[in-house]
Amino acid sequence: MSSSKKRLILGLLLFILFNSFCFADNSFIDKVYHPYVQPHEREFEFRWGIEKDNENIRQDNTQQYRLAYGQSLSENWFTELYLVGSKKSSHNLTLSALEVESLWQITEQGEYYADLGMLLEFEYERDIHIKEVSSALLIEKEWGRWVGTANLYLIYEWGSQIDNELETAMAVQTRYRWSRSLEPAIEFYSSDTSEGLGPVLLGDIKLSGKKKIHWEAGVIWALDNKTPDKTLKLSLEFEF
Repeated sequence: MSSSKKRLILGLLLFILFNSFCFADNSFIDKVYHPYVQPHEREFEFRWGIEKDNENIRQDNTQQYRLAYGQSLSENWFTELYLVGSKKSSHNLTLSALEVESLWQITEQGEYYADLGMLLEFEYERDIHIKEVSSALLIEKEWGRWVGTANLYLIYEWGSQIDNELETAMAVQTRYRWSRSLEPAIEFYSSDTSEGLGPVLLGDIKLSGKKKIHWEAGVIWALDNKTPDKTLKLSLEFEF
């Protein structure tokens, strides 16, 4: 059996294993991950999101900030450490959580019908003392200039102030590769706490050598009554 097939089988087994366990009751709308690792890559990442909800004054204008440093550990593994801050409309910005995530590229790009990866995450929410473990199977497929990506999550959270919960979630993106610097996309998010759909723009800004900035900006509208009316999100990654 080839090494790539062994990685594929092992990845699926690990996905099943970790998902027997794995977001708090916050909105799941955030980011769609892609199943690729670039060897010797390092990056700084900044993500920002704000929720607009006219029917829930306490949730309206809630903001979340993520600042991270990540680097590839091998040709197939990439690990990132996050500081997560939150700010409600009438409060100051506080450090609300710490997070570590690892991305494992299971298959080589174009090796099979679809490319596969796995995302493993652990998060500790400081203010409410909740721990979360999650795993997601990352699937991506190209059709000419069209690219479809799916993140399939199982999530477990526990803590002294909540009931232990097992949740499922899904994030899907369909994008058109119009140019390297601009790709329009549609994203869909679904979980036990939120469901939304909306347009996203993303692209790469080439710098000197192997350096580049990857950017994403979008707005996701609610598809149910539990989700904030709309979520604005922005992401910047400096890769070097």
